Amino acid sequence: QVQLVESGGGLVQPGGSLRLSCAASGRFYSIDAMGWYRQAPGKQRELVAISTAGITNYADSVKGRFTISRDNAKNTVYLQMNSLKPEDTAIYYCNAQIRATAWSTFDRWGQGTQVTVSS
Repeated sequence: QVQLVESGGGLVQPGGSLRLSCAASGRFYSIDAMGWYRQAPGKQRELVAISTAGITNYADSVKGRFTISRDNAKNTVYLQMNSLKPEDTAIYYCNAQIRATAWSTFDRWGQGTQVTVSS
C-alpha cells in the first residue's frame, strides 16, 4: 500500500515561513509527478505547485513566494513557503502521480496538514 505522509504545517505570523514535507512509502515503480494543493474553508481545492519531469508550475497567487522541490532518492517533495499571508491559510494536501508498473499509474493523496497564517 502506497502512502503519502505530510509534515510541517502549523501556525505562523504574516510574513513568516513554513516548510512542508511529503514522503511517499510503499512499493511502486516510480513517481511521475508530485505536487501540493490547498483547500480553504468554503472553497474548492486548488493547485498550489507541481513538479514533474524537472518542470515546476505554480499558482499565480504563490509565484515568487513558494518553492517546490523534490528529493527523488527519498521519494519526498517539499514546499518552502515564504512571505506568508492570511489568505494562504488552508489545509495543504500532497498529491503524487505514481507509476505502479511501467504501463499503469494512479493518484495518491496525503492526509492534509493545516497551515494557519495569523497574528
